[in-house]
Formats: sequence, C-alpha cells, structure tokens
Amino acid sequence: MIQEKTYRVTGMTCSACAAHVQRAVSKVPGVSESDVNLATEKLRVRFEEGAVDFPTLAKAVADAG
Repeated sequence: MIQEKTYRVTGMTCSACAAHVQRAVSKVPGVSESDVNLATEKLRVRFEEGAVDFPTLAKAVADAG
C-alpha cells in the first residue's frame, strides 16, 4: 500500500537546494515520488508502506546538504 507523508525541511536557501533534496529522497529505495516546495519548506513523499522510515528519509535529506 502506498503512503503519503509531508515533512518540514528547513535550511534550504535556493531552488537548487530544493531540487538536490528532492533528487536525494527520490533515490531512497521504496520511494515512488517526492516533491519539495522551497517556499513552504515542505517535503511530500509517496512510498511503499513499511519500506521507508523517517530516519532513512532524514538521512537522505541531511546527506543532500
């Protein structure tokens, strides 16, 4: 079953930052779709239930810079 969650992501300063975060999260196994909105500082993620957890997504965001 596909789940969708929204998380707050702070510290992004430009659209390139947002794109970098979006690409990094999209590469996480189990993630089917991600969307980052720089203006609202939100990350929307669609993923297979049980395949992804918050620490994994947080690490992908942190590793993206």
